[in-house]
Amino acid sequence: MREVLRERLESWGFEVAVAGDGAAAERRVSTFDPDAILSDVVLPDASGLELMRLIRSAGRDRPVILITAHGTVELAVEAMKGGATDFLTKPVDYERLRALFAGMSSSLEAKRRAAETEGLGDLVGAGKAMRDVFDLIREIATTDVAVLITGESGTGKEVAARTIHSMSRRAAAPFVAINCAAIPAELMESEIFGHEKGAFTGAIGQRQGCFEMAHGGTLLLDEIAEMPLALQPKLLRVLEDGKVRRLGGRGEIVVDVRQLAATNQDPEEAIKKGSLREDLYYRLNVLRLHLPPLRERLEDVALLVARFVERANRRHGTSVEGLAPETLAALESYAWPGNVRELRNVLERGVVLAKTGRIGRDHLPLFLRDPAVRPSETIELPLGTTVADAERELILKTLEQTGNNKAEAARWLGVDVKTIRNKLKSYGLS
Repeated sequence: MREVLRERLESWGFEVAVAGDGAAAERRVSTFDPDAILSDVVLPDASGLELMRLIRSAGRDRPVILITAHGTVELAVEAMKGGATDFLTKPVDYERLRALFAGMSSSLEAKRRAAETEGLGDLVGAGKAMRDVFDLIREIATTDVAVLITGESGTGKEVAARTIHSMSRRAAAPFVAINCAAIPAELMESEIFGHEKGAFTGAIGQRQGCFEMAHGGTLLLDEIAEMPLALQPKLLRVLEDGKVRRLGGRGEIVVDVRQLAATNQDPEEAIKKGSLREDLYYRLNVLRLHLPPLRERLEDVALLVARFVERANRRHGTSVEGLAPETLAALESYAWPGNVRELRNVLERGVVLAKTGRIGRDHLPLFLRDPAVRPSETIELPLGTTVADAERELILKTLEQTGNNKAEAARWLGVDVKTIRNKLKSYGLS
């Protein structure tokens, strides 16, 4: 009967995977990831009802149709209460089965269309701000021009870059991202251009740089305004010529790379400060993509919640259904200085604590449960405070308000992120 069902469903245009018992079905679901499940109620090692509950507890909600030769009213009621989409008795009425699958297909297609209007790749949003971003990404992805992605820390600049890459003709080639703020200045040149054995102390072997690793694909230079100024002319030359020379190397290597760059700073201000060369900026800024902060698109919070809760459930084996209404209200009334990244971390915490059911206010961090304890937007300093102590207080309070996001704190304070790191080091703090 299993093979007959397979042939019927395949003849109707469906892709089918089969399993002979509950354990095999559970394994197939994790690898095949079906849109719907058709199962006998009586299995060699379990019941179809148990299998349905087990699969649903793992996260994704799928339509389930149960089949049995023992079609009692009581069993049908139990199946429907357990969440079955429908219930068939043997011998199977194939016309009815076909109608059920046609209905589920229409429903799934409607959900997919809705998902497309609420996001693009891993970017989520339904408001005008994000719809404009999605429209621009669709246009950008069909070209090979350089793109400068701007936006505060945590707004999803790397996610946007990956989305551009995945929608481009280079999607099957590598996507390489390098964070210019996270690499020590003395290692940056080697990371970008690579090096030959013996090029410097510690160069015990040959190493490809990020341009070579991204050959044929896309390279994202994140936090480009943090790149050492002395290295920027060398980068500009590679972008202009399409050729790279490893440290200690004699020959040039031709590279074919789609160039993306990102920064959480205002690039024009970075040029004025002298941390970004104007000629490099013009080379990278052929097209500009700006990602709005979360506080300017709070209407998207509910969509982001659904996406992050689903992913956290899969990651932690939990079965959280969503948020209690008062929890969502708390999230939608917060300014989110850390943007989407901060929201994701708050929801991850909530899922781990709740495990099942809905995330309540008691599963949120204290500053979200009680606005009175949210970080103050002012700092009071008594007369006699030294400039050094005032600077320390300002830096630490700003870090507190940005969720310890150093790059965002640096942006708020108008300094280089390296300054923040050096100050913390001098305070004996990590």
